[in-house]
Amino acid sequence: MNEKPAQKSTRRAHARAVLHRVIFESDTPAGKGFDVLLILAIVVSVLVTVLDSVPAFRESHGLLLFVLEWGFTALFAVEYGLRLYSARHPKGYALSFFGLVDLIGWLPTVVGLLIPGSHFLTTFRVIRVLRIFRILKMVAYIEEAESLMNALRSGHRKILIFLGGVLTLVMILGSLMYLIEGPENGFTSIPVSIYWAIVTLTTVGYGDISPQTPAGQFLSSVVMILGYAIIAVPTGIVSAEFIRQGPPESKQPRCPQCGEGQHLPRAKYCHQCGMGFGDVSASEKADGV
Repeated sequence: MNEKPAQKSTRRAHARAVLHRVIFESDTPAGKGFDVLLILAIVVSVLVTVLDSVPAFRESHGLLLFVLEWGFTALFAVEYGLRLYSARHPKGYALSFFGLVDLIGWLPTVVGLLIPGSHFLTTFRVIRVLRIFRILKMVAYIEEAESLMNALRSGHRKILIFLGGVLTLVMILGSLMYLIEGPENGFTSIPVSIYWAIVTLTTVGYGDISPQTPAGQFLSSVVMILGYAIIAVPTGIVSAEFIRQGPPESKQPRCPQCGEGQHLPRAKYCHQCGMGFGDVSASEKADGV
């Protein structure tokens, strides 16, 4: 007996919900297993890309690298298609940061085949290097990374103000050093002097440009001391946001059945569908996960 259209639609919606929970969530054993396998695939694929850039290894194992690369390309392309299919808002996912990263994870290899002619080899090389962006996909599958992203997101205004202050400071210090030292001592322009100020303030100290006069050396000493003081500022901002958010176990629980994530930290039941958060295993058995 053929299924009715309503039954097919219900089964399809149920399959999409299960697929969404496995691919996008990490609160279930199936979701965690999927994330672990995907992280391993990402690491190996990036290793393949790195080894492919070594001429000796590419000459001796070129066929193996080719097969592995296209295998990972097919895997990530299928994963991207499944994410689009199971996402609640496919367009929003496709245009999101991680959606674009997922796309870059497989598209450059395919685009590389569409670039004919030897005069395009340089562009082809750049496109191949873009495969290294697969490593960014790992961030989406590590739970602790969410805490870091939330802390950076919460403190982004303070960080932007701090960076604006640093940029203003290096422009002032660079201009002062240009006036003190001048072109005869290597400070040929204000941009070059600003470059020196950035290198010195960040305590990198390449040494390609250095002050020769006592006044310039005194200013350089002040800049180096300021550098040590400035390094602690962004660390303090992010640390304060970590403390304000509380420990990871106080995160809002996500419902394994409907995917709702806006709950109180210690909630035991989903306010959307009423499912108990301790009933994950029962839900998985019912869904066949």
